Amino acid sequence: MAGHSKWKNIQRRKNAQDAKRGKIFQKLAKELYVAAKQGGGDPESNPALRLVIEKAKAANMPNDNITRAINKATGNQAAENYEEITYEGYGPGGVAVMVTCLTDNKNRTASNVRLAFSKNGGNLGETGCVSYLFDRKGYLVIEREGLEVDEDDMLLQVIEAGAEEMESSEEVFEIYTDPESFMDVKTTLENSGFSFATAEITMIPQTYTSLNEEQEAKMEKLLDMLEDDDDVQDIYHNYQQQ
Repeated sequence: MAGHSKWKNIQRRKNAQDAKRGKIFQKLAKELYVAAKQGGGDPESNPALRLVIEKAKAANMPNDNITRAINKATGNQAAENYEEITYEGYGPGGVAVMVTCLTDNKNRTASNVRLAFSKNGGNLGETGCVSYLFDRKGYLVIEREGLEVDEDDMLLQVIEAGAEEMESSEEVFEIYTDPESFMDVKTTLENSGFSFATAEITMIPQTYTSLNEEQEAKMEKLLDMLEDDDDVQDIYHNYQQQ
C-alpha cells in the first residue's frame, strides 16, 4: 500500500466521470435502492444505506433523487430484483481488474463485461483469479487545504481513532482502516471537525502494474467501456496511473 496513492487514480478519472453525471446518479440510485431494500430505509439503523447516502451527496446527487430511490425500495411498488456479481480478469499488460455489478439480467451483464475486456487487450478469468491481489479496506481522504494540522498531529489523531495507516501528499491525507472499524474511525474524525473528500469501503491493490503508452491507451478504453455500462457499479484495478 505504501508509496502508491489511490487518490491520484481517483483524480485522474474524475474529470471524465463528471461528464457522465447522469449515469453516475443512475448507478447511485440503484445502490441506494439495494441498500434500503436489504436493511431498511432508516440510515441511522442501516450503516450500509448511510454510507451510500454520503457517497451520493459527495457526488452532488440531489436530495430528491436520494429520497426517491429509498422510497421506491421501502414502498409498496413492485420490487426490482438486482443481483450483485463480481467479475475478475486481466487488462492489457496483465493488470488485475475486478468489476462489481448490480444487475437484473446476468446474461446481458456478463456479455457486456466480456466484450469490454476482449476489445481492449484483456480477458475475463475465473472467480478468485485476481481477488487475492486486493485487500478490502476502509478508505478515507481528507484534503489538506485549509487545515491547521501538520502531518505528525494528523497521524496521531488517525491512529487514536483506530485507523491502520495514513499516507500523506501535498494535497491530501489518505487513511486506511479495517472494514469493521471504518464507521467508528470516520465518526471519530468527523467529531474532531474533519470532513472527507472520499469515504468508502474499497479494494486496495497489494501491488501495482505499470503499462507502456499503448497499453495505457487500451486500459483507459477498457475503463471507459466498463464505466459506461449501467450494470457496473465499481471497478478495482492495480494499474499504476502516471
